[in-house]
Amino acid sequence: MLTLYGHPISSYTWKVLTALYENTTPFEFITVDQNTYVDFIALWPMGKFPILLDSDRKRMVTETSVIIEYLDAYYPGKTRFIPTDLDAALEVRRWDRVFDHLNTTMSKVVVDNIRPEGQRDPYGVEEAKRIVRGIYAVIEAQLSHDAFITAGSFTLADCAAAPAIWYATRNVPLDGAFPRIAAYLERLKARPAFARAVKESEPLFHMYPGA
Repeated sequence: MLTLYGHPISSYTWKVLTALYENTTPFEFITVDQNTYVDFIALWPMGKFPILLDSDRKRMVTETSVIIEYLDAYYPGKTRFIPTDLDAALEVRRWDRVFDHLNTTMSKVVVDNIRPEGQRDPYGVEEAKRIVRGIYAVIEAQLSHDAFITAGSFTLADCAAAPAIWYATRNVPLDGAFPRIAAYLERLKARPAFARAVKESEPLFHMYPGA
């Protein structure tokens, strides 16, 4: 049995949920909140979610990219997230890192929105926005008329792209300067697995400025 500890409005949780929903992989979801936090920290003192528990194989898997590769290896489905060709696999992993970097940088802007007055960091926010726009330029240059970022199919990199771009564009708008990213985001939003992750979290959007 697979158990995922995460939070419904966490972009990194969405990344793994997208992979699980993509292949209709059975799992139990446990929301990390005031009722479950102690148990979660006992499992993973670093406190970063999501984490995946596999009771059948007696394994705990951390870090979203590793979790999705684990699912690809031990719970494969119709969608394979890592190509078998080494060069193609390296490209997928490279773009996965680009989107995780976008995700982490974007979170600086989002978290600043929920800081108390007097504790905000305007300089840091503007610097984060500058980096995000630079990442946009890199992604825009990579995208073509293909539906996906690389490998010609939906992969680990697209699982990372969907929540990263979804959140980033709400805090650092594209402003018409990146049409390929805008079209790519629409394709990702139409993907049933990602759309489900977003839909399920909508009741909690009020908790997270920028969602």
